[in-house]
Amino acid sequence: MTRWQRWLRQPQTAWLRKAIFQLHLWSGIGFGLYVLLASVTGSVLVYANELYRAATRDPIVVAASDPLLTDKQLRDAATRAYPGYRILVLSRPSNPDEAISISLQDGANRKNRLFNPYTGADLGDSVPRGIRLVTGLIALHDDLLGGPTGRKVNGVAALLFVFLGLTGIVVWWPGIGTWRQRLFVQRKVGRRRFIWGLHGMIGFWTFGTILLFGISGVYLGNQEFVQDLADRIEPLTAANSRSRIVDQVLYWLAYLHIGRINGIGIPCKGPGLCDRTMKLIWAVFGLMPAVLFVTGALMWWTRVVRKKLGPN
Repeated sequence: MTRWQRWLRQPQTAWLRKAIFQLHLWSGIGFGLYVLLASVTGSVLVYANELYRAATRDPIVVAASDPLLTDKQLRDAATRAYPGYRILVLSRPSNPDEAISISLQDGANRKNRLFNPYTGADLGDSVPRGIRLVTGLIALHDDLLGGPTGRKVNGVAALLFVFLGLTGIVVWWPGIGTWRQRLFVQRKVGRRRFIWGLHGMIGFWTFGTILLFGISGVYLGNQEFVQDLADRIEPLTAANSRSRIVDQVLYWLAYLHIGRINGIGIPCKGPGLCDRTMKLIWAVFGLMPAVLFVTGALMWWTRVVRKKLGPN
């Protein structure tokens, strides 16, 4: 039997498959927490706009009294409340009875506060806690809370999704005689085989989206580098400035990564059932890497850790 025939019929006996299995196993365990973090936060952020709307509160309207404070008086009230801070922005809403938003800064410290337009009293933070939480979640997913450097690291780490997807599909291949059985979970096979089958089934059906999230994550984390590479592949000219294939590819990668299908009108043309359904599908697929990590960790525990620990 040739190597190719062995790979097609009995891949479990091939040394290359065994090596790839070990790479898949230990890279999944070693970087599992990153996969879990990226998967869960990305799935939640499919609903970023909805979360922002839910966290946005109604404007604070105060009881009218006369007279309204001038901008100078409000600035003085703000600096008295926060000594050492300087005023960055003072925003008056169209309704004179609404609270005034004032941004202040002292070095690296910044505050966004609301003030009573009649008394100058501090009414609290102008940015609701829910808004800050969603913004922080976006920063965690996009930049690992590390700013531009964190985004680049995130872009490189996104290659892990591609690597796990490619090695996973190799490990999944059971042989030409039994591959159809691995498309679905087999019942009444025991817990260990059930988890193995569940892990393989999810990996197979989500293989395409895992590669999509990984490749698009590489682009979003290192846009300048990828754009420079795209320009080398298809140099920009006056003739192709609006029709370059590389630009279309990058455009689709960005939109498909964040799941805002409605933004391009395909297949949905506005808010509604279609848009909600597409977001739900994207959120579910976004969670699949986390499920793969959990099932993979369970297999690792039963096959490796428990064997080393021995019977209790």
